[in-house]
Amino acid sequence: MTQKINLICTVLLGTFVLAGCSLSQMVKMSEQQEFVVVPSPLELHGDEVAFEMSAKIPVKMLKKGKVYTVNTFYEYGGQEHSFDGIDFTREQFPDYDTVEPQESGNFSMPYDEAMKSGTLTIQGVATNPKSGKEKATERMDVAQGVITTSRLYENVVYAAYAPHGYNNQEELVPTNVDFYFLQGSAVLRTSEKRSDRGKNFDAFLAEKNATRTVTITGTHSPEGAERINSRLSQNRAEAIQKFYDSQMRKYDYQDMADEISFILKPVVEDWQEFSAYLADYDGVTDEDKAEIRSIINGSGSFEEKEDALQRLSSYRKVFRDVYPKLRTAKTEVLTVKDKKSDAEISALARQISAGSISSDTLSDEELGYSATLTPSLDDKEKIYMAATKKNDSWASHNNLGAVYLEKAMKSGDAGLIDKAITQLEISNRKNENAHAHTNLAALYFAQGNVAKAEESINKALSMSPSNELTAEINGVRGVIEIRLGNYDQALSSLTNAKPTTQNLHNKGLAQLMKHNHVDAIATFAEVDSRDDDSALDHYLSAVAATRLGDYEQSVEYLKNAVQDDSSLKEKAANDLEFLSIRSSDSFVDALK
Repeated sequence: MTQKINLICTVLLGTFVLAGCSLSQMVKMSEQQEFVVVPSPLELHGDEVAFEMSAKIPVKMLKKGKVYTVNTFYEYGGQEHSFDGIDFTREQFPDYDTVEPQESGNFSMPYDEAMKSGTLTIQGVATNPKSGKEKATERMDVAQGVITTSRLYENVVYAAYAPHGYNNQEELVPTNVDFYFLQGSAVLRTSEKRSDRGKNFDAFLAEKNATRTVTITGTHSPEGAERINSRLSQNRAEAIQKFYDSQMRKYDYQDMADEISFILKPVVEDWQEFSAYLADYDGVTDEDKAEIRSIINGSGSFEEKEDALQRLSSYRKVFRDVYPKLRTAKTEVLTVKDKKSDAEISALARQISAGSISSDTLSDEELGYSATLTPSLDDKEKIYMAATKKNDSWASHNNLGAVYLEKAMKSGDAGLIDKAITQLEISNRKNENAHAHTNLAALYFAQGNVAKAEESINKALSMSPSNELTAEINGVRGVIEIRLGNYDQALSSLTNAKPTTQNLHNKGLAQLMKHNHVDAIATFAEVDSRDDDSALDHYLSAVAATRLGDYEQSVEYLKNAVQDDSSLKEKAANDLEFLSIRSSDSFVDALK
């Protein structure tokens, strides 16, 4: 019995020894394992550091019933982030004894600023699942991290102000009056001058409004007595001009008369006015009107059509009621609309903001316009606050929010961001609009809420904004998309954005992130041609040149970058983008 127990113990001990030997052999053979990490060094895109790792182990390394696991870690600042392991077993690789087993995995980790400098390591572990026994290799470095070039965008702060609706340019206002003439006559009768039309016209002239043009259209009716005088319509127009001239002398226009342009338009043999009056005339039936239209729209000369009309039973009524309306001189006077000067508007706006005069002193449009006349954000704030009290409109609340946005971006005051968001939310509740959503996107982005910024900017773009606003929206949208790592969409947005130096910088960055390195360098050069302060564009050009293997040009770009901004020396010295040239004398000299 004792002999049997000793035999069992010997067998078990041999099994454990063999198992231990198998694990040790696996760990020993793992010294020949190979790893490929892409990208290497690790890179940040969006909020994640993602990479693919391929592991290859030697033939015959896998043992029966054993598991070999490759565990991956990112070590940084005394901390580490662990990833799921990659397992190898004989069952997975039937030809393990002739072909090197290979396995790949995709990994990612949420990025934190502390992770910028660190090392990706692996550790192999050989395990006996039955006994739970395991042996581990030493950790091995396989990649460095993290490249953060994707974060070198310029924040696009665009305050979207709703239009005020005020036109500060010269506007012309039309005044229209028709004078009627007897059949075949071009004499402006006294009764016409004393009619209500004549009196109103006389009163208008007496005001001596600043007049630009007077257009007088003389007409005639179609019947023979009117058309036989080919100058009748011209003479009627001239009669009104003569009357206008006499009234200008009466009201002492003096030099003002020289600034008025008279346009005389005689209309001869034209059925257009007749057709318009006929349409509104109810003295004949619809059948009669159709009969008349078939004649005037048909073939034949003016005289032939008139002769055909005279043979209709409806002609007498038309001649009596419609024809007299055609014997006119239609007068349109374009005068300059009376407006306050910019200085007057500014002065009144200040008084309204101070509460010393009624807000009704200016129209809503004038008050909104007054805010554009001052560069002071404090003054704009007061004006838009007065506007919100005056009209409580979506536009006023949006514009007040836009002022708070600009002030917040300059000061970094979180309280101003909250005030801006409040006003913009009020604006959207009153009338959801692209301007408020554009401003909210900028504010959410400043707060670090990138997902909400994306939602707001896409909402703005979906609301059919004007072409001008769309170009601005695309600039804001482009930088948000870069931040999210959506480089294709970012490049599309920025290509259609307003071509500011900020947007061009971000376009170049999107091209760089898409590995369009030559295009990126060209875009950064365009920024440099426009802007003296382009140190970061030189820096990114150096990155692009390094990626292209043009190390000499890369160093030249770096020299320009650090010359414009000395703080970039330290950044370049630690930037893994320049790992391949970091030890070269030219690189070291460029950073001196």
